[in-house]
Amino acid sequence: MHSSIRTVVARMARAFLILVAVLVSLSLVGIDLTVLSVFGGALGVAIGLGLQKIASSYVSGFVILLERCLAIGDMVAVGTFYGKVTQINSRYTVLQGLDGIDTVVPNEIFMINSVQNYSLTNRTLRLSTHVTIVHRDDIESILLLLEQATISVNRVSREVLPQALLLKIGPDGLELEVGFWIVDPENGRLNVLSDVNRAIWRVLQDNQIKIAQVKRDIKILHENNFSAASSQESQIPDTQDQPNLKNGQ
Repeated sequence: MHSSIRTVVARMARAFLILVAVLVSLSLVGIDLTVLSVFGGALGVAIGLGLQKIASSYVSGFVILLERCLAIGDMVAVGTFYGKVTQINSRYTVLQGLDGIDTVVPNEIFMINSVQNYSLTNRTLRLSTHVTIVHRDDIESILLLLEQATISVNRVSREVLPQALLLKIGPDGLELEVGFWIVDPENGRLNVLSDVNRAIWRVLQDNQIKIAQVKRDIKILHENNFSAASSQESQIPDTQDQPNLKNGQ
């Protein structure tokens, strides 16, 4: 039996046994069980009005466990939260971020929002980094160097090899993208991305490949020239408010 199904069965059995224990206890002390109908109606109204959000979270928790769309250890992103699923309770789910902070997310959030599960069917995750270099003739050899530098990083997958692509031939340089795959997203993405960028930087430095820079034209005006230009602009007559003179009128 799946772990999620075992959790559902255990909790439902526990709730049923508690209910049976309460009913048997009331019968032993001589309380008529028919008086509980009024209490049950009031409780239903309270759940429908005041406890609507809590009841929705509880129902959502059982739906999540039954559908098995989330499991312990999955890396998920919902709304502004991203992290590893460490607990799936009846009312809430605990996500542990890569910074070690635990976030308690109500199960209702998983039902009303789109959830990105990075390890539902496949734990392999694609990452990419971009670099713009100056125009070169040997672009094929440069792409090969970038792929070799990326594959040297430990966490980069060897099953799906990295791929360097020429995205755009721009006026400032050649825009390149290096895409690679990892199989352990729970260990973080920024650290492996940093290792790949450092490896790419080293191979660029070793092969004397220059990073493209945006070209800018800067004109410096001296104070005397700026004053002269300002005085010339002030001497230009404004003809918008003057009447149009024709035939000496």
